[in-house]
Amino acid sequence: MTRIIAALAPLALLASPLFAQEEAPPQEPTFDTQLVMIETSMGDITVSIETERAPITAANFLRYVDEDRFDGTKFYRAMHLDWGEPPSGLLQGGTQMHPDRVLDPIAHEPTTRTGLSHTDGALSMARYDPGTATGDFSIMIKDQTGLDANPASPDPSLQAGFAVFGYVVEGMEVVHAIHALPPDPDKGEGWMKGQLLTDPVEIVDMRRVDAAPD
Repeated sequence: MTRIIAALAPLALLASPLFAQEEAPPQEPTFDTQLVMIETSMGDITVSIETERAPITAANFLRYVDEDRFDGTKFYRAMHLDWGEPPSGLLQGGTQMHPDRVLDPIAHEPTTRTGLSHTDGALSMARYDPGTATGDFSIMIKDQTGLDANPASPDPSLQAGFAVFGYVVEGMEVVHAIHALPPDPDKGEGWMKGQLLTDPVEIVDMRRVDAAPD
């Protein structure tokens, strides 16, 4: 009997809490999103729109998609930053305030409210003052977190930051290829001069798509 107890002792240790498997780490929370395909004349870009975390901005973007207001518009601006490893900056496209395409401005959703950030591949609304965004958007190339809301800034515009509402999930190489196209040094005014593409790239079609099966 002593031998049997001695033989079973290691098994008892393995079953004790000290040898129990570690509990699985808590899963990251998931949020509702909607995939959108951006078909361009240089290739396709798939983006995930944050319908739960940025409901106002996402609904506005999806309305433009559903009403075909982006179809036939352009990626027209490539901003390049002079520091860090290239490529870095942003690519901008959309309606360019075309009267037949543009809708009313929407309320501003700062990143301090949504919890989103201007990381690599983020989609962000173009605007003048906060609350003026309509149908133009930018795609971040490398992290541009200086565009996030900064409540400590003395500048009201920087306090509000820009509104992130989605992320590129496929086709970032297409974003980079468009961003690398040559700008026209004579196009644009003020700080936009030199950032407008010589040959803007057409957004052929935007449409909702279903998620791929697991």
